[in-house]
Amino acid sequence: MKWVSVILLGVALVLPGGLAMAQLFGPGVTPSNPPPPPPPPPPRIEVPAVPKLDAPPPPPKAGAAPRGSFGDRVIDCLHQGAAAGMTPGERAAYSRACANQ
Repeated sequence: MKWVSVILLGVALVLPGGLAMAQLFGPGVTPSNPPPPPPPPPPRIEVPAVPKLDAPPPPPKAGAAPRGSFGDRVIDCLHQGAAAGMTPGERAAYSRACANQ
């Protein structure tokens, strides 16, 4: 009887998928799971330059082009509305909003 149990145990260990196969890889790990990818590199942090107290102020920047008169802006907006195919009522509303910007 003792020999029969030894033989059955030997057959169980030799068969594919036997008790020993499940213990080769550990819990929750299968041979088909690849390792996780490496983490991304950390972001590059650059410290801004600190202005000196005795440094001269930076030169002023050039301003935007001067706006035309209100009448010129209304005429330009009316022309844009007409080129877009607006009706006269739509052009009036558009020119008011456009000229006041």
